[in-house]
Amino acid sequence: MKFLNTTLAGLLASAALVSAAAAADCEITLRSSDTHPDGYPTVEAVKSMAKEVEEKSGGRLCIQVFPSSQLGEEKDTIEQTQFGVIDMVRASFGSFNDMVPSAQLLSLPYLFKSEEQMHHVMDGPIGEEIAQDFDAHDLVVLAYYDGGSRSFYNSEKPIKSVADLKGMKFRVMQSDVFVDMMSALGANATPMPYGEVYSSIQTGVIDGAENNWPSYDSSGHYEVAKYLTLDEHLMVPELLAVSKVSWDKLSAEDQEIMRTAAKNSVPVMRDLWAQQEKASEEKVEAAGVQVVTDVNKQEFVDAMGPVYEKYVTTPEAKDLVKRIQETE
Repeated sequence: MKFLNTTLAGLLASAALVSAAAAADCEITLRSSDTHPDGYPTVEAVKSMAKEVEEKSGGRLCIQVFPSSQLGEEKDTIEQTQFGVIDMVRASFGSFNDMVPSAQLLSLPYLFKSEEQMHHVMDGPIGEEIAQDFDAHDLVVLAYYDGGSRSFYNSEKPIKSVADLKGMKFRVMQSDVFVDMMSALGANATPMPYGEVYSSIQTGVIDGAENNWPSYDSSGHYEVAKYLTLDEHLMVPELLAVSKVSWDKLSAEDQEIMRTAAKNSVPVMRDLWAQQEKASEEKVEAAGVQVVTDVNKQEFVDAMGPVYEKYVTTPEAKDLVKRIQETE
């Protein structure tokens, strides 16, 4: 085992040196952060973008992708990207809920009817409109990725109704919407960094969390939380953004190369996502996870009334939610 660890360390070190050497040959090297592990659909999508950018720029412009929270947890990397310390970040819309009002609306439970409808919303005029809201926060949105449908998982019991959630402690992203969602369901929200969830479930600090199939799998959370309830309460998009500080240093030609490559990375991500969802579902079910599908979803939807009343208050917000829900 010691030999294997030593060999692995050597390989990783060699890979890092090769990457550094490649970056040294580029006139401009942008660093892109992702909390997900290498091989995850979002990571691979940005890699495909990086390949296209390097090819179309003739090797002048390069993107180095740093997965597995190497540059920090999501909240931290967003702030660093705003200041230009990191050039690019892949993050969930949920992480912007308390920063960008339209992002908060996209995190409303049961807003989207399906992933296909979400694609139509984000790929169309509404998506372009929302992207502009990030300009004021020194972030230039390049692409929208999928976050899948998020469901509850826990270590205690199968959850089939709202009553089953009463008093349970669930990790959510640090967002008022998600905290209020849990309160409306009678549960206790515990915001914490993604990297702390496994040990917190294992030690009983929390009872569970909520996420999509690939994250439930890749994080290993299924090992300590064996009950998954497919209520699909959230379909929160993810975005790939570049720091305005870094963006303004690029020529118009390089900006266009970046935008095109980012757009082309979207179908790559979605195809990989569909494959990963299926593989993750098969993997966790084989590991003995109890998947609850007979959920009274309407009961969960009805419980969200107070959440919508709290966050959909202005005429602009009501109009945006209405247009999203009416998109086919």
